[in-house]
Amino acid sequence: MSAATFKYVYGPVPSRRLGRSLGVDLVPFKTCAYDCIYCHLGRTTEKTVERKEYVEIDAIGAELERKLGHGPAPDYIGLAGSGEPTLNLRIGDLIDRIKSRFRIPIAVFTNSALLGRIEVQDAILAADLVIPSLDSGDESTFQRVNRPHKDVSFPAMVDGIAAFVARFTGEVWLETLLIEGITDIPAATERLIAQIRKIRPTRVQLNTSSRPPAEEFARPLSRRRLEELQVLFPGAVDIIGPEKGNEHDQPESLPAGEGEVLELLSRRPCTVGDVARGLSMHETEALKLLLGLVATRKVYTTTALGHRFYAINRDDAG
Repeated sequence: MSAATFKYVYGPVPSRRLGRSLGVDLVPFKTCAYDCIYCHLGRTTEKTVERKEYVEIDAIGAELERKLGHGPAPDYIGLAGSGEPTLNLRIGDLIDRIKSRFRIPIAVFTNSALLGRIEVQDAILAADLVIPSLDSGDESTFQRVNRPHKDVSFPAMVDGIAAFVARFTGEVWLETLLIEGITDIPAATERLIAQIRKIRPTRVQLNTSSRPPAEEFARPLSRRRLEELQVLFPGAVDIIGPEKGNEHDQPESLPAGEGEVLELLSRRPCTVGDVARGLSMHETEALKLLLGLVATRKVYTTTALGHRFYAINRDDAG
């Protein structure tokens, strides 16, 4: 089935934590309560905290049923996509619908901006895994890194994560994305750790910028620096980084075309290896498709962190 028939469901994409994750978009591109300096999707185009049915849940459900009727089941269904999924007023209805039809665990990725609202907490309690974000330990760093909507309060956001953790019966993996020279300096790290001790998540996951960021000054930490910081954080702490040991594994080749590749790139910049793993292709096949898309200006290349990424050309998308 052509990816062109899917507007809200994409992948499965290779996930460093969840294996092959089938992504779901619940809001239009870059509709978010934050405008993070490290975001690989670029600057936020619609900064909002208004919750409404941005995307019809019935349409998403219909796409999921068609998508999951073909090929192997993904390891997770990930509610993430091109913005903040909890902005969709009916995210809870979608979770219930998925649970009633499929035996696939659901992961909700959230920037935590709205977790202080009890109705948002209620809406995602039925998920299997929730991965909220906390990138700073104080208001000034929060404003510098996440550039939130004016109605998002740092204390209320942190208290909201803690309140959700106390209510949720599944696992909460708190993701912290660290930026060189901003959140890895001792004072900033100490304040962040103090907030995490208050939240008490199941796990802490240390991340850093691994794709071209919205702002060039959002520089990534080295693996060695992440390992130095890892021992300082409380509880179970993982380092989220490039997969090791299987970067060059070649999966069984399955047919895929330009539509599938564009669908994947519309959500995130990818390397050749990302496309190959996400769409179950040989890397040579993925590279051939990517070069064709570059030649027709549908895709452009950019280099970051020593890797070449392919990204969709939104200026020519129309």
